[in-house]
Amino acid sequence: MTLPPSPSDGDFSTLFNFLPIGAYRSSPSGQMLRANHALVRLNGYAFEAELRDAVNDIANEWYVDPTRRAEFKRLLDRDGFVRGFVSEIHRHKTRERVWISENAHGVRDASGALMYYEGTVEDVSERMRDQKALRDSEEQLRLITSQMPGAVFSVHVRHTGEREYRFLSAGIRELYGFEADELMRNPALLARYFHPEDRDMLERDRQAILSGAVNLDTEFRVVLPDGRIKWICNRSSAVSADEDGFLRVGVLFDITDRKEAEAALHANETLWRLALESAGDGVWDWNLQTGEEYFSASIKSMFGYSEADIGNLSAEFDARTHPDDVAQMELDRAAHFEGRAPMYRNEHRIRCKDGRWKWVLTRGVVIARDDNGLPLRMVGTHTDITELKEAESHQRALESQLRESQKMEAIGTLAGGVAHDFNNLLAAILGNLVLAREDVGENHPAQESLAEISRAAIRARQLVQQILTFSRRQTQAMQRQPLKPLVEEALGLMRSLLPAGLKLVTRLPSAGLQVLADATQMQQVLMNLCTNAWQSMEGGSGDITVALREVRLDPSQALQLGGIASGTYACLSVADNGPGMDIETQRRIFEPFFTTKAPGAGTGLGLAVVHGIVKAHRGAINVHSEPGEGTRFDVYLPLAAAADAGESAAGTVGLAPAPMPIAVGGKHVVYIDDYEALVFLVGRLLRKHGHQATTFESGEAALQWLQAHPEVPVDLVVSDQNMPGLSGVETAVEIRRLRPGLKIAIISGHVNDQLLNDASAAGVSDVMGKQDSMDALGEAIRDLLDRAA
Repeated sequence: MTLPPSPSDGDFSTLFNFLPIGAYRSSPSGQMLRANHALVRLNGYAFEAELRDAVNDIANEWYVDPTRRAEFKRLLDRDGFVRGFVSEIHRHKTRERVWISENAHGVRDASGALMYYEGTVEDVSERMRDQKALRDSEEQLRLITSQMPGAVFSVHVRHTGEREYRFLSAGIRELYGFEADELMRNPALLARYFHPEDRDMLERDRQAILSGAVNLDTEFRVVLPDGRIKWICNRSSAVSADEDGFLRVGVLFDITDRKEAEAALHANETLWRLALESAGDGVWDWNLQTGEEYFSASIKSMFGYSEADIGNLSAEFDARTHPDDVAQMELDRAAHFEGRAPMYRNEHRIRCKDGRWKWVLTRGVVIARDDNGLPLRMVGTHTDITELKEAESHQRALESQLRESQKMEAIGTLAGGVAHDFNNLLAAILGNLVLAREDVGENHPAQESLAEISRAAIRARQLVQQILTFSRRQTQAMQRQPLKPLVEEALGLMRSLLPAGLKLVTRLPSAGLQVLADATQMQQVLMNLCTNAWQSMEGGSGDITVALREVRLDPSQALQLGGIASGTYACLSVADNGPGMDIETQRRIFEPFFTTKAPGAGTGLGLAVVHGIVKAHRGAINVHSEPGEGTRFDVYLPLAAAADAGESAAGTVGLAPAPMPIAVGGKHVVYIDDYEALVFLVGRLLRKHGHQATTFESGEAALQWLQAHPEVPVDLVVSDQNMPGLSGVETAVEIRRLRPGLKIAIISGHVNDQLLNDASAAGVSDVMGKQDSMDALGEAIRDLLDRAA
């Protein structure tokens, strides 16, 4: 095979301008000699000549800190190159500040004299903002946990038992006497403090963690360097697992005082009386025969009661116990009374005098029994654990948010695979169902069962589309409801998410504006639009205005909005005073995966999802924007008439229709797809309608067959694009070399400009989107054969 001639050395002009990041060449004095399109745009110019003419001295006109130029040159002189040089610069024309990362090297002539510098410039502003946001978030977490009792931690436990602390609050110093960073560096440090008598128990806990235990509540002793002994409570939960081990979060707090009080309760009557003077805990003494119960003054004051407000009867506080907690309290009492638990321990809520509920930890021990073992007297304490419960609730909320975030991330990761593999499975199921129903005949008893299978498969396909579109658990639930409360609820959440410097302005009507809508999806629309607005302002200050009003669209206006029905609509507007958009950007903003953000900073699905939701609600969305003038999105939703109240969101699930007959007969079609079931099905479909079908599960296999059978005529080749080994386009290139005149079609689930350009260059006749059913695929192949004929 003859290779095309190589370009002359140094001829990279097309690559220079094609690069998505800035590239330049400058003189040793800082004069700009060459700049590619990306660098010209980065500096706010339209043409390279404008940038070259405008830039005189890079050090003074570009860098926010002019000394960065000297540092840049120092590194170049020392090493001959610079990599990853991060600085804050001014966009030369607009003077906006952005962060960039530079790579450069000096180019010298044959004598070693420096001729010029050349390098690349990448906008890393988004990355720098993300790093700052992460630092701020970590600092906020540190400040929050510093106010909590004990030490909050996050630790990764490997299957080998090795630990890596990923977060540890400063409260560890109050417990053990060392700083958090000491334990972060040496996770084995804790083991040195364990009390010798508790090591076996802690080893059992360690084994339980390695076995996958979710929750852990352990109380153990530590021996400090000065000889003091402390009791520590470790409450932790597993939040995730990976191939290396488990991630756990929890809290360590000092329970020495509590344990000493418990020990006192197990001692004699003298020690018990000393416990009456303990601060913080309230003491009680219950005569189980008479029902009389002594309450210390601290117990009554704990709940806001005076001595006269509460009688000395156990029924007094039992009557004030939260109804949801009574059953467990009675079970825990019975367990201790019957000897199944060495101590009575229960957490429950008690109603205070002012109506509030307080959480208390009640602990008690039966200190007298009759000859039959029945309890006569029990003493114990009440400890106010309301703050601890609130801290635990907050911890659970954080854990739930973490699990939800990880779950949604996993759904996003799996979505592409689900779209390809599961839809292929369903296509095979539905296609074979259609052929099976034809094979058995219209009046066959199996038709009813086949129909039910078809309905279930179609529902499954609809479910896949919902997962791909919204990555949410619930299905669409259209209900007649006022739009205003949904907007207000979403705005309440948005206010807590807005960065500093942004102001949220609302203009809502007094009327609710009834619409037929899915509440979750409507709030998703507003959240996506508001998020898009504040992200467009790139960390600056500005206003985001959310308005809701009733409008009437005449037929002309309705036609301009995409041909929706004329009539009365609710118009939800989200406007910002950010940088705005040009016409080209506005034309593409609703395309899936289109984004103006830096690589890796956005999915490009936010506005695409908004567009899909609005269309599903029989509405329309319009954008008004000018560069430098901000942007406004208007969402139009039809107002619901009274008759719409009973409408349901669920569409009718019908049976898969029989495939349309392929009119052109006697043709030879080669079909290529890596999914075996689909290959079998398409081959059967083609043969059923009188065609010769040759099918393959890879491009390589098809090419081998074509090479081995040059005499066999082929009318059409249909190939999937995404396959292991050769892709559809790569296969087409090789087929065209073997048979230049052969008609080739490509099928893909993601048809984009790049694929269309590649396919055209490879000589592909048609590029088709992935068909949802066999009848659609059959009709597409029929059309291709008609045109081939």
